[in-house]
Amino acid sequence: MEYSNNTPICRRNKHLNEFERSKIEVLSSLGYSPYRIAKMINRSANTVRNEIKRGTVTQIKAGKSTSSYFAETGHIIYKRNRKNCGSKYKLFKCQNFIEHVYKLFYENKHSFDSIVGSCKTNESFAATDMVCAKTLYNYVDKGLLQISNVDLPFKLKRDTKSKRIRFHKRNLGTSIDLRPEIINSRSEFGHWEIDTVIGSKSKEDNVLLTLTERMTRKQIIRMIPSKTADAVQNSLNELFTECGSLYTKVFKSFTADNGQEFSRLSTLEKYSNLRVYFAHPYSSGERGTNERHNGLIRRFIPKGRRIKDYTHKNIIKVQNWCNSLPRKILNYLTPDQAFEDQIRELFYQ
Repeated sequence: MEYSNNTPICRRNKHLNEFERSKIEVLSSLGYSPYRIAKMINRSANTVRNEIKRGTVTQIKAGKSTSSYFAETGHIIYKRNRKNCGSKYKLFKCQNFIEHVYKLFYENKHSFDSIVGSCKTNESFAATDMVCAKTLYNYVDKGLLQISNVDLPFKLKRDTKSKRIRFHKRNLGTSIDLRPEIINSRSEFGHWEIDTVIGSKSKEDNVLLTLTERMTRKQIIRMIPSKTADAVQNSLNELFTECGSLYTKVFKSFTADNGQEFSRLSTLEKYSNLRVYFAHPYSSGERGTNERHNGLIRRFIPKGRRIKDYTHKNIIKVQNWCNSLPRKILNYLTPDQAFEDQIRELFYQ
């Protein structure tokens, strides 16, 4: 037999290229059958048959009608057909959903992922009447929405800072290296990351003290008079008083940086079971949850803007916005909802 009776190993999910079409044209002109051509180019016989059918042209030669396959014709038709491939835009079919996206994006400053995820969770729209977050970003890139890339806070963000190796200058307490795995895994409620946010670089300006619960992403923002250890301690004492008897269950640990304002934080360990851990110097990624939330605050309070220019009502509004933003990592619950679930469990323990 001329060929072995086995199935050829075909190139799966690969379209014919121009070189293969040229080989088909030559072999077809020599009278080879589609099956024989398929064996020679290591393709499926049906693929070759369909290609010959696609690129066959009828010609008149010496008054007679003849049909021949041309690789160039097959490639042109292939390119034309490819333009019609892929899913079609659902922009007009999903107009109600798009209007909903505009409202939450501009009025509530929610991200595309947050909007789509909450709509799916709450079943606000049928699946056929909405598009995914990736499609919304594609629409923005193509200019199909009334939202541009400059309106997306993190889309155009670039890291332009050079990397520098720095050395430990301050040791304020227990290293983050000794933090238990139960805290690292976020499997237990009550473990917080703490930091400060400054406005203008002035000693006379107020400062924001921010605390973020690692499990629920609950954010607490307090305005304090200065970036000092005393101001931080006084604010925390007020917060503990507000929590009452639950404070030892709500606040089990703090993870802070090596800023001077947290130099007295370890003293909390003497009066309660609360543990305090300090990240490595210049390693903000070790407190990534808190840093991410500080970035959300910057949407409302840009760098260089005086904190004193904002009222306590303004700060509470920013805090409420952070805690009412649905999060993908929480299955599109809001931090407020996740936090309330944990508090409810404390009452039933």
